[in-house]
Amino acid sequence: MNARERLVASAQDLLWERGYGGTSPKAIQERAGAGQGSMYHHFAGKAELAVAALSRTAEAERERAEAVLGGDGSALERITAYLRRERPALRGCPIGRHAADPDLVADPALRAPIEETFAWLRGRLAALVASGQRDGELREGPDPDAIAAAVVAIVQGGYVLARASGSQRSFDDAIEGAVQLVAALAR
Repeated sequence: MNARERLVASAQDLLWERGYGGTSPKAIQERAGAGQGSMYHHFAGKAELAVAALSRTAEAERERAEAVLGGDGSALERITAYLRRERPALRGCPIGRHAADPDLVADPALRAPIEETFAWLRGRLAALVASGQRDGELREGPDPDAIAAAVVAIVQGGYVLARASGSQRSFDDAIEGAVQLVAALAR
């Protein structure tokens, strides 16, 4: 891995662990095994590196979600598989944790990968719900966009509950509740 890649990977890890304000350029350089000159050769500063790291994290999360949402099965099966996908809940969501970082959300460039990822996920889930409704698998009537927003909110809330309780079980309970709510849409 070249220095640029090591810097981005290190920034990804540190941003998830410490947040934007708690992640110094020096800490990124140390973890990456790269010097200051190397960092500033590849990036104009911490913010530009953070955008690259957040964008990479967002892309990876979209790929993980799409692997399930775009897989085989009915709309309900794919949404359920997305919900039940294994996640390290006690670490928090790789994207959602950043939405609670005041330094990060205050900057439109830093916030953009987070906004784009949640917008993509909501759109992808809404399209699946709408498809299930058109195919007669899911009841017509409930708004696909509202269902998608609720699914995303439950997953993110599950992370918060898990971190607050120190228990994966809190996350799992929230997910099981979401699975039951979505299953109630079936015909």
